[in-house]
Amino acid sequence: MTALDAPTSGSVRFEGRDLHALPADALRRARAGFQMVFQDPFGSLDPRQTVARIVGEPLEAQTRATAAERRERAGEMLDAVGLRTADLDKYPHEFSGGQRQRIAIARALVTRPRLIVADEPVSALDVSVQAQVLNLMQDLQDRFGLSYLFISHDLAVVDLVCDDVIVLYQGRVVEGGPADRLFREPEHDYTRRLLAAAAGAGPRQQDRC
Repeated sequence: MTALDAPTSGSVRFEGRDLHALPADALRRARAGFQMVFQDPFGSLDPRQTVARIVGEPLEAQTRATAAERRERAGEMLDAVGLRTADLDKYPHEFSGGQRQRIAIARALVTRPRLIVADEPVSALDVSVQAQVLNLMQDLQDRFGLSYLFISHDLAVVDLVCDDVIVLYQGRVVEGGPADRLFREPEHDYTRRLLAAAAGAGPRQQDRC
């Protein structure tokens, strides 16, 4: 989705533009509108860089903001995800897994994107921390007017946060639609098997994705 790899078929479009048909400069500018949160908060942050550098780096690539302006925006994003501006000069190893994922979310937010692709963003976290991060992402969606493309194998998480769902089987879409309908009346056998495996996940609490 984020044009990191070329598709073997089809196209990837964002706001009507085929990302893989864009010249390199245009693609770099387009990336300000979509950012990514990776699965592993321990591997996705450079341990040699400070939080200020990590969070502000997309601004350096996308804008002409000065170092002071990048630091100020990074501090604002840390505040938005529930961390302190005093954390700017720390390094990733000084934070817990949940805090590291908050830093990753702050980095994704710093260019004020319209879309965040979240690839299993809570699967590496403890269950209690998962809930905190998911609640944070929902709050940020309201605050910044974001859309999420949320990728997950955990149907309890999908059931909690998503409005619309597509189900992939062997790399192909086999079913899709509003989450309420899909979780209540699955049509494809693979979807039914997934739901049976997650039968203990509990009822839906809130719809957002």
